[in-house]
Amino acid sequence: FHTGPWLSSAASSKELLMKLRRKTGYSFVNCKKALETCGGDLKQAESWLHKQAQKEGWSRAAKLHGRKTKEGLIGLLQEGNTTVLVEVNCETDFVSRNLKFQQLVQQVALGTLLHCQNLKDQLSTYSKGFLNSSELSELPAGPEREGCLKDQLALAIGKLGENMTLKRAAWVKVPAGFYVGSYVHGAIHSPSLHNLVLGKYGALVICETSERRAGLEDLGRRLGQHVVGMAPLSVGSLDDEPGGEAETKMLSQPYLLDPSITLGQYVQPQGVSVVDFVRFECGEGEEAAEA
Repeated sequence: FHTGPWLSSAASSKELLMKLRRKTGYSFVNCKKALETCGGDLKQAESWLHKQAQKEGWSRAAKLHGRKTKEGLIGLLQEGNTTVLVEVNCETDFVSRNLKFQQLVQQVALGTLLHCQNLKDQLSTYSKGFLNSSELSELPAGPEREGCLKDQLALAIGKLGENMTLKRAAWVKVPAGFYVGSYVHGAIHSPSLHNLVLGKYGALVICETSERRAGLEDLGRRLGQHVVGMAPLSVGSLDDEPGGEAETKMLSQPYLLDPSITLGQYVQPQGVSVVDFVRFECGEGEEAAEA
């Protein structure tokens, strides 16, 4: 076994090894192998490690392909006038609680946010868009990562050993005079995840409002709660007749937090009008997602 000239000084080789481990997070054994393979060149060793991980991730992803992914998380990210909602699925709830999986959801949310911010549109009204699984996979992974989101997915599969899918994303951009209310059910906040909010259900509610005023955030959250709990299919109009439990028009539904009035009756005195919404439920069927 030939250790190579870079190992001649035990102290400096140990320092290199620690540096590489801190920088990449890979195991002691893998980092040692990388430095040996690359003659002690830190930059080359880092690149070699990433390539190996990518290869292993892809081969593992191919083996696990087709296994059902019904668990996972919804991620919500808001920045400036842009809000995104993403869904990433895995096989078990146990993996959805793993930080590495949550970091993958973060990558997908950031990739979607950047994609949306790069769209050159003159906003006179709000704009809303959806990305399906294959469109999401091809998005760039962001400024600090190489390749596309599908490469990040393969890496996560390689590390966590479960099949995973980038299910879908929705984004909303609004000009002045509009506001996006949001709500995530069972929310997990993590300061290390760039203001990302995670949970099993998420909703965005787009409102038109003549002025920014106090309490708008709280109102937006309540409207989001209603959309998550009552699952409307359309907004409807304030002129519609009040409906019962089975009503699918949002403004005619009994208001979730006070069923004695409709959502329309709750919203009307608040000085905002609801114009659109998006609702994601983790693991819901393809048919529901398409609808």
